[in-house]
Parts: sequence; structure tokens; C-alpha cells
Amino acid sequence: MAHHDHNEPAEPAHGNGDGELYGVLAEFDTPGELVEAARKVRDAGYTEFDCFSPFPVHGIDEAMGIKRTILPLLVFCGGFAGTVGGLLLQWWCNAYNWPWNISGKPAWSIPANVPIAFETTILLSVFTSFFGMWILNKLPQVWHPFFRLERFGRVTDDAFLLGIEAKDQRFDLARTTKLLQDAGALAVENCHLETDPSRKNMPKWITALIVSSTAFALIPFAVAAKARNSHSSQPHIHIFPDMDFQPKYKADTASDFFPDGRANRGEVPGTIARGNLAPDELFYRGREFPADRSQYNECKDLAADQPCWTRGFPQQIDVSKAFLERGQNRYNIYCSACHGHDGEGKGMIPQRMAELGGAWAARDLVTTQTVITMPNGQLFNTISNGFNTMAGYAAQIPPVDRWAIVLYVRALQRARNALTDDVPPAEQNNAASQQLKAPEPTK
Repeated sequence: MAHHDHNEPAEPAHGNGDGELYGVLAEFDTPGELVEAARKVRDAGYTEFDCFSPFPVHGIDEAMGIKRTILPLLVFCGGFAGTVGGLLLQWWCNAYNWPWNISGKPAWSIPANVPIAFETTILLSVFTSFFGMWILNKLPQVWHPFFRLERFGRVTDDAFLLGIEAKDQRFDLARTTKLLQDAGALAVENCHLETDPSRKNMPKWITALIVSSTAFALIPFAVAAKARNSHSSQPHIHIFPDMDFQPKYKADTASDFFPDGRANRGEVPGTIARGNLAPDELFYRGREFPADRSQYNECKDLAADQPCWTRGFPQQIDVSKAFLERGQNRYNIYCSACHGHDGEGKGMIPQRMAELGGAWAARDLVTTQTVITMPNGQLFNTISNGFNTMAGYAAQIPPVDRWAIVLYVRALQRARNALTDDVPPAEQNNAASQQLKAPEPTK
């Protein structure tokens, strides 16, 4: 670009027609002169003006007096609305409008709803950023009056332009032109609106393109609407099968492949689910191979390769006060309803049955000699698998807690059938001394 001598006057103003004046467009030689001119125009009080250059010019925003964009605030508001909206939507669907108990989980909780709330936050933030940028920049603007000027065609190449619109309150053609000339403009050009109404109309091919594109865009929605409101005995066309149709059999369906006609083959005999092998015979089933089988009466009728009910406890069990209290807690939860808190078989359920005229009663665990002499392993097996009308509790009570109940039942039996000789001598002497110190009853 040829260098302009500031001592020479700028080119006189001329226009692109005789229609209504839209504004003036001034050209400057360098980006620095454009920034300085923008600062002078701003200081003169103009607000309806803009600068155009082939590339971003550092400092042009401050020189023009452009305030900091509110787009970040809008994006924050959009993201906040997405968070609140996502949480509210999940609360409405899952906890209020259609609550559904899944494995005892709460109908609504913050941790479970974080992923969806995060996605809605991002979604509304992106939408706000995208559409907010277009709205704040007054886009799309497919046409501008300055486009008609030949000089403006060089703005993407080597021209640095500043345009002031005539609608500005301080706009006066003579004063504005002089201001730009004094700011060092190479040329100042008037821009008029087109007077021929026919030139303002959009080209017909663009109109046809918009109409046809809109029509084609509505086709998928029309097809979806038709599919939703029609009935057919044939499955829908799957462009992406996604394993919806597979050569497989579903549970409880018929099959000609097997002789019995059933698709469900059941469990293979002898298979054990992963983690349920329970190889420890003593801990999981209460049976063992004692060194001296003659000491076990219940083992006399068994073959040598068959285990006996244990009379002790597995080595994994720590027989302590804490373990006994754990057994008491589990006993009160699962056993006391029938056997009573004292183990005598007079719990709430037998009492209610008696009130209703029934004859059912729970077994007395503390005085029945069969239970007292029953090996610990057999008592453990009874708790696990049940006996007569009593159901097994293996599914509800873990093995370690079943052993804790066995220990507590033994404690109940010992307390119910204790003798004076079972009391330690020191405690006997202490009780006797307390009895001697007691005052004589008043006659």
C-alpha cells in the first residue's frame, strides 16, 4: 500500500448513490492510525461506529470504548440453570411423579444425580455460549450497506477502515468528515442506502435454497411421526442393529433344538457360583473329622469317610465377650420372636398363636435335654437349614453370626441350668458375706 503524507488533504467524500445516507467510511494507512482514530472518535462522543481490518488489532477494543462482554455471565447463568434444571427434572421424575424402589435405594439423592446434572450444565452452557455470541454480535447479518462500497472489498486484504453510522446522535456529515480527515484518514467516503427497492430483495436462488432445505429437514420428523402413529406386524427397520436381533433363546421360551422343548436349560449339576465354594466344612457346615471318633456318640453309626457334628467352634471364631454380645444381638433379631428372649420358647408369635386358639409352640432351647446335648455343629446346621416348621436362615444370617447365635444359646443354657458349684469360690464367699451383713427383718 502506498504511504500517505499527512500534509496532503484526504480524498474528498463521495458516495455510492443518492439514496438515504447510511454513514461514512474512512480508510487509514496502518493499524496504529486506525487505533488512534478510533480513540479520537470515541472521545468525540460517537457510539455508533465500528472498525474493520484484515486481522485482529491489539488495543482496538479499548480505543473504541467497547465494554467487557457479558457473555461469561450469561454462560454462568446458563450452566446454573442447567444444574438446577437437571436436578429438578430427576427429582420430579424419580422422587415425586414416579417413585420406584430399587434395592432399597433412596428415590432421590445428590450423588446418583450428579452425572445428569453435570451433562445438563454443560449442555446449557454450550447453548448459551453459542447463541449468546450470535445475539450479542447481532448475527447473522448477511448484508451490510458498507458492502456496496468498492473500498470495503479490500478489508480482508490490506484496508484498515472505520465506519460511523448516520443514526449516531452526534453525527453531522461535515463535522464527522472533518474529524476523520483530521485523524489522518486517507479517504472518507459516504455510504448511501440503495434507492431501488428491487435491489433490496434477497436473490431468488437463496430463497429457493432456504425453502427446499427447510422442507428436506422436516422429512425425518414426518417419518418419525408416521411411525409413532402407525401399527405394523413387522419389526421396524434397524439401520444399526445394535445386537437387537441375535440367534439366541430367551428365558422361559420354547425351543425345538432340545428334546424337552425348553430353551432354559437350568443350572448344570455340581456347579457353584463364584465366591460360594465355601470349602471349609467346619466353618460353613459345622462338620469335622475328629481324631478320636469314639468320643462322639453320633459318629458311631457313620462311615469313616463321613464327618461328624463338631462340639467346639471353628478356629476362625474368637470366643469372647464381644462375640457373645454379637450373638445376643443377632438372636434377639432373628430368634426371640419365636423362642423368646430367655430361650424358653415363649416368644411373641407362640403367645399370639395361643390367644388365637392355636396349638403351635416353639422349642424350648434352655431346658430341652435334646437341645442341651446337641453338638454345636448340629445346632449351627439347624439355624442354617431349619427344622420341622422352622425355616432356614442361611440366606439372612452370615456363617459367623450363626456361630455367634450358637454361642449365645449355650450361654442361655448355662445360665438357666447353673448349679451352685458352677459359681467361682470367690464369688460364693462374697455372696455369703453380703448375706451376713444384711439386716434382720423387722418383726
